[in-house]
Amino acid sequence: MASMRSRVPMHSISPICATLLFLSCSFSSMHLCASSDDHLVPGKPLTPGNTLVSDDGTFTLGFFSPSNSTKKHYYVGIWYSNIPQRTVVWVANRVVPITNLSSAMLALTSSSNIVMSEGNGRILWRSNNNIIIRSPPATTISAKATLENTGNFILRSMGNNTILWQSFDHPADTLLPGMNLRISHKVHQVQHLISWKGPQDPSPGPFSYGADPNSFLQRFIWNSTRPHHRSPVWTSYFLLGSYMENLHPTIYMAVHRRDDDEVYMSFGTPIDSVSLLIRMVISYTGKANILSWHSNMSAWTTLYTQPAHECNLYAYCGPYGYCDNSETTPTCKCLDGFEPNDEEAWINGRFLEGCHWKKALRCSGGDDFLTLPGMKVPDHFLFIGNKSFDECTEECHSNCSCVAYAYANMSTKAIDGDDTRCLIWTGILIDMEKCSEGGENLYIRTKKISGTMLTTNILEIVLPVLAALLALICIVVVWICCFRGKQGRNEICTMLMLGDRGSTHELADRKIDLPLISFREVATATQNFSDSAILGRGGFGTVYKGTLGDKDIAVKRLCKGSGQGVVEFKNEAALITKLQHRNLVKLLGCCNDKDEKLLIYEYLPNNSLDAFLFSMFCSLIVKAQVLNH
Repeated sequence: MASMRSRVPMHSISPICATLLFLSCSFSSMHLCASSDDHLVPGKPLTPGNTLVSDDGTFTLGFFSPSNSTKKHYYVGIWYSNIPQRTVVWVANRVVPITNLSSAMLALTSSSNIVMSEGNGRILWRSNNNIIIRSPPATTISAKATLENTGNFILRSMGNNTILWQSFDHPADTLLPGMNLRISHKVHQVQHLISWKGPQDPSPGPFSYGADPNSFLQRFIWNSTRPHHRSPVWTSYFLLGSYMENLHPTIYMAVHRRDDDEVYMSFGTPIDSVSLLIRMVISYTGKANILSWHSNMSAWTTLYTQPAHECNLYAYCGPYGYCDNSETTPTCKCLDGFEPNDEEAWINGRFLEGCHWKKALRCSGGDDFLTLPGMKVPDHFLFIGNKSFDECTEECHSNCSCVAYAYANMSTKAIDGDDTRCLIWTGILIDMEKCSEGGENLYIRTKKISGTMLTTNILEIVLPVLAALLALICIVVVWICCFRGKQGRNEICTMLMLGDRGSTHELADRKIDLPLISFREVATATQNFSDSAILGRGGFGTVYKGTLGDKDIAVKRLCKGSGQGVVEFKNEAALITKLQHRNLVKLLGCCNDKDEKLLIYEYLPNNSLDAFLFSMFCSLIVKAQVLNH
């Protein structure tokens, strides 16, 4: 590929011709236009229409314009050479675009700095190399900038081959295989991938990707200064574990320490997969994607993307809530033992309020811990090094402020000589996910379920049940007394009255079952015991005539407050109920209301038996006297 490239001396092309040549070349075939090989040297600047092409032809560096608008902005960048879909992986002058293309150039100065300028020497961008190498008086070149096959634009000293500057140390929005992204800041600042502002605007956008400034164990996507998405916490050599292995067997992602004592992350492919074109990019929409070029489809295919769903956004499910990615549609759930703070909002898909304990947590120094497998552990952890699993467990068990812990054996001492990772949480648990694959065990403190705490839990269940049962019994008793009141009282009093155990009379000692008639009904039937209704009087009471319904009745009323006649009253009731005959009067019922004692009979209009016998006896006497005469 390199042998087929056209080589045109840069000094032989005027700025105007260079501009026309740049505009006439298609973006995808710029490496076929005028080229200065794969390197930039002092005295031979790169101008529009000319490009640098890596030795294997994979990458091209040159001037480009991504905008389709009439007002063109131009940039110097690096892109894939042989891909018809324009894919830029690095941009030099993202903040200050070129507006006057005819006078623009990229040059390596005698002070070993790469400088981009336009018109009258106005500098738009420079490499800011701090190591200055002065060229000797002769024509010997002291430094050279080369576009490598990896896509890295490297400025080296020609004397000892020292790297003075490289584009990989100044990433744009893309991480290429073999490119290191600094995730700690002992010596240098943490590096970030910064998104484009839009699909056709390379200027810095709002989203960035990089490590937690407080710990290299996890990475974030930031929206300006706010966390947008958080990665799983590092558990081993492979940051994404089985995710990446399942997505593509030739891709790995690792964390390692370099000679400058800083920690870096990188990803790449084994030697036998160098032909695979892959890249990691933070998009202007806020997604971190790992993409692979599919030559048969002539398109980039997505191997990995985060956040994949709205549920994967940072703290989307609120405190003590988690995104369940094992569901067909990822959704928020509360941890076991928790319930939503706002049930209505939760039902309507608003989860930011999160969850709370169903019962207040009481630390007793021996609480149990609930194991949640396959989790992306929460944010805001405290990292404790050089701990075994048992030591990590005890660290949390013995500390009442510890609400959860997690442990991982990272199987490597490449970072700081410690292959353990003990995390504990003493505050709220935020930004958790249930992983569809991978994940780790999260241990959460719960109420103790044995010993004294078990007794307490049993009492908390049994006592309310007993209280409810007692209340039910009281309600039943009150109902019997209040709602059956008068009828029940009449029935009981009547039975006692008719079955008085203090009586020595055989009949009066019997209990009689009679229909009960209320005093109000009897009073109504007898016109309130009117004198006109009196049928007769005796030594112990009065007999009244009345009408009950459609039946005539005779009511015998015992004198109120009289202690006499009670036994006779009882005996009469007992005898008449015992003797049932068509020629005998029938006892229809009784009434016992406080001091009132009443017997209700059927009414006989033809007087009683004694009157009939007396009349008959008198008639016989008269007849006898007549016969004697």
